[in-house]
Order: sequence, then C-alpha cells, then structure tokens
Amino acid sequence: MPGCSSLKEKRSVIRSLRDRLRHKFNVSVSETDFQDVKARAQLTIALVASDGRLAESSLAKLDRFVENHGGALITSVRRELY
Repeated sequence: MPGCSSLKEKRSVIRSLRDRLRHKFNVSVSETDFQDVKARAQLTIALVASDGRLAESSLAKLDRFVENHGGALITSVRRELY
C-alpha cells in the first residue's frame, strides 16, 4: 500500500479497490490479513468459472487491473483451483 500514511487512508483505498473489483469482475473480495498494518493488505478473491483456463484468465485480468488501477502493489499471489 505505497503512499498510505494512516489506516484510514489504507481502508479507503482497499474499499475503493474492493468495490471496483466486485463491480467490474463479479467476484467476491475480502481483506483477510494485515487489517491493522497501514503499509500492507491481503485480499482474498473468489470466483466461479466453468473451467480452469477461464478461471486463470480471469485472475490474470484481476492482477493486471489491481496493478494498473488499484493504488496497490502486488507482492505475491497464491492461487487455488478446485
């Protein structure tokens, strides 16, 4: 969360990003860790797709969106497909 100087500012960025991801990609988004740390956030995103390739493609688009429009820097990604 580069540039966030307070938890209030971080929460504003997270809320905006979460709402845009939900609206644009129709996914479920939750902040799942680092709620009390102003410089970090962990978001968990869940989606349902008809096959694994579609899920991977959608998740790659989500990553690009966050990097380009989210006000956040992605430092790691972990994916689980079922």
